[in-house]
Amino acid sequence: MNKLTHLDDKGEARMVDVTDKAVTAREARAEAILRMAPETLRMILDGEHPKGDVLAVARIAGIMAAKKTHELIPLCHSLNLTSVKVDLEAGEDGTSVVVRTRCKLSGQTGVEMEALTAASVAALTLYDMCKAVDRGMVIEAVRLLEKTGGRSGHWQADPA
Repeated sequence: MNKLTHLDDKGEARMVDVTDKAVTAREARAEAILRMAPETLRMILDGEHPKGDVLAVARIAGIMAAKKTHELIPLCHSLNLTSVKVDLEAGEDGTSVVVRTRCKLSGQTGVEMEALTAASVAALTLYDMCKAVDRGMVIEAVRLLEKTGGRSGHWQADPA
């Protein structure tokens, strides 16, 4: 197992020094799933939710969250993201919304945390906007799907 990079030789937390790392194109994709009652999903998809277009609000929240990841998660670098995409679609099961995100940049450190934060906050926003009609919703399966770039190269999750 690799050594944890956010700990120094004394075991104390530190921000990783990326000064000497090469600038490369980097991309990360993540997802989260929000399970809900079929009636809640129908309300969202038919545009009948009392709060309006909750998918649009969740998309904006995910984009904003990716841009603020360094403010939310200690020791994350502030990144100059060049692209953030948040896609939300009904799950094939008829009882979920699948949130998929993609973050890109050219830089010295990866964007995995930004993609994961975007997926998480988009799902949390959907929960917040729909809780009045369905308090039993569950956010699950927040995970990194793929990352490219940097010294470690390409990584892809096993299919769920």
